[in-house]
Amino acid sequence: MNNTTRSILLAGVGGQGIIRASDILSLVMIEAGYDVKKSEVHGMAQRGGCVTSHVRYGKKVYSPMAKKGDVDILVSFEKLETLRYLDYLKPDGKIIINDEEIYPPSVNLGEVEYPDNINELIASHFSNPKVIRASEMALKAGNHKTSNSAILGALSLYLDIQTNFWESVLRNAFSEKILEANLRAFNFGRNA
Repeated sequence: MNNTTRSILLAGVGGQGIIRASDILSLVMIEAGYDVKKSEVHGMAQRGGCVTSHVRYGKKVYSPMAKKGDVDILVSFEKLETLRYLDYLKPDGKIIINDEEIYPPSVNLGEVEYPDNINELIASHFSNPKVIRASEMALKAGNHKTSNSAILGALSLYLDIQTNFWESVLRNAFSEKILEANLRAFNFGRNA
């Protein structure tokens, strides 16, 4: 294990499972032997507001939050939130975008339009953003609430963490009733 601290920023809106996903990600990193620090912001989440969670891991981590320009991987659970947090990403950082649109109140009230070219805009500035359809994967897995597991599956491909750590944490994170659907969604994300 080298001394490098890596930073992952998960961003989305309330109700998408960002906090749960960051808890799982943190536990996976701990299982893999890393020091982990995590912070989260979920002020108006119950009203569809922004939710973010920084997960930082390494041999020794001193701060739970990454500064702007220091995030290795931006994981966006909603397309518009990708734009909001791009300035946190390193120039050579990786982006995972869930291709889902959740309209903020300003769009619903007709005050502004939801941008229709978000993925193209991001692709013009960053190489190879990974765009996935986590909601479709969740439905295919048998439970529409498992899209966060599909997103974690896609993220797992960018991390040098053995699959057995992920599976162990996922098995402990979910009740038996929803476990299999979450494991299927995770695997769909890995194969996206």
